[in-house]
Amino acid sequence: MKHKKLLSFINFLYAFEGILFLIKTERNPVIYLVVTILVTILGFFCHLSKIEWSIIVLATTTVWMAEALNTAVELLADEISEEKRERLGRAKDVAAGGVLFVALGAVIVGALIFLPHLIVS
Repeated sequence: MKHKKLLSFINFLYAFEGILFLIKTERNPVIYLVVTILVTILGFFCHLSKIEWSIIVLATTTVWMAEALNTAVELLADEISEEKRERLGRAKDVAAGGVLFVALGAVIVGALIFLPHLIVS
């Protein structure tokens, strides 16, 4: 039983290391980190409800997950071949497109939640 707990903890450390790698080596996650902090501050300022917070957290973590998967695809594609290969390039483009979809959706979610709090009738 202790062995399984230790393995779970080690896996957690690897995951945390992956997050740090993402932030240290990629430009977009730094932007996402700043936006995440600003959205969190704005959320407290607007006194969001539990449901609104839940939606914001879901949108934010989905963007982070998409960016992490995109980076993983890019790393794997570059490991396979650093020369230009059409299908690897397409795979990278599709992964980046997935991030764009999620990011645009998160912006829409943010607008739907925050604008009613910020616009005074």
